[in-house]
Amino acid sequence: MLIFIENTPRTYAWGSTDALPAMLGHAPTGEPQAELWLGDHPGSPASVAKATPVPRTLIELISQDPERYGVNGGSLPFLLKVLAIGAPLSLQAHPDLEQARAGFAAENAAGVPTDAPHRNYRDANHKPELLVALSEVTALSGFRSIADAVIDLRALAAAAPHGAAALAAVADRLVAAAPENAREAFLTWAFGGSADVADALRGIVDAIGAGSTPAIHADRLACLRALHTHYPDDPGILVSLLLHHVRLAPGEAVYLGARQLHAYLGGIAVEVMAASDNVLRAGLTGKHVDIPEMLRVLDFGELAEPRLSGERVAPGLCAWRPGVPDFQLFRARVDSDGGHSSHEAFSDAESLDGARLAGAADEVVVEAATPLVLIVTAGRVLVSRPDAELAEMANVARGQSVYVSAGAPIRLTGRGEVFLATVGY
Repeated sequence: MLIFIENTPRTYAWGSTDALPAMLGHAPTGEPQAELWLGDHPGSPASVAKATPVPRTLIELISQDPERYGVNGGSLPFLLKVLAIGAPLSLQAHPDLEQARAGFAAENAAGVPTDAPHRNYRDANHKPELLVALSEVTALSGFRSIADAVIDLRALAAAAPHGAAALAAVADRLVAAAPENAREAFLTWAFGGSADVADALRGIVDAIGAGSTPAIHADRLACLRALHTHYPDDPGILVSLLLHHVRLAPGEAVYLGARQLHAYLGGIAVEVMAASDNVLRAGLTGKHVDIPEMLRVLDFGELAEPRLSGERVAPGLCAWRPGVPDFQLFRARVDSDGGHSSHEAFSDAESLDGARLAGAADEVVVEAATPLVLIVTAGRVLVSRPDAELAEMANVARGQSVYVSAGAPIRLTGRGEVFLATVGY
């Protein structure tokens, strides 16, 4: 079955006021709309959008016929989201499966309500995640080398007339620590609240002030300035220097396994993850922070490369496969008329012009041995299943989403871009 689904965007402080409304064809509300969830996670399950006399969520649809609509007779192991990042997210990490199960059980035993603001573990699942940029996206993603962090700290010290000593001391702290625990010791110090942390933060402000040009990468400088603007006294600013700064062009991706420290900074993206809402925050937020638990969960090893390249698996079809069983993500681009149609169906395709859509095929076929969740991010696409027992068809515009039950392959035609999440392997 091809079933239209919909959801109400979640309004977090870091969201954009206009990006998600523009994609969904809705009028802005003035609130910062941050995330659109497309799945059956109980924190915000999608709803069946059309032809239902009684409103039903995707949870109810699957539970009524789990063999037909579920995965192995149960819920979806993945959650698809659209993110509209108008301000930096919190500095955060997600637990692995063993940590999530233990943490969830411990908080349940302690009687902490699952919706309590100070709750760390809202479910018993891990949360690896993959993000693909729709616009330019910037992010802090995983630990980089200690040597690179020290170089930037010394460059900032050289550009800080009044904060040089404080920043030089921070660099010396990293150099002096044993390599195997340097990052853990640094985070313990940074979040410990000592006076020298405040001195170092004032040194950062001194180094990045108006007219200052420290010898660090322009992206890193812009990141420090943005973090200071939003969270001026937060030690997460210092910790950001230990992380990779990544700038993604549209279509580029990062993959973050469990226990990787990260923070998305800006842009619009599609994200797929294991079906979990477990977030451990360390800073850059007004929400609950649990530093001891964060330090216990983190992987302090260096992440060699946060980016994950997509694989062209067929004309017009790209796949990101991080090798986890929970999910994989596809992007399909179709252009059945070669980019020359003036048909009204494409009058709402903001990101498409008269040229042929880059990398598109006339038709894309996607296997659906397990359920798919798809969203059209540009143009308008005809989703059909001609080989089903009863032929199925859905005309899907930009911003609309469809749940595809397991069965025969689906065919995509029209002119547009589609992201499809399904089970990994």
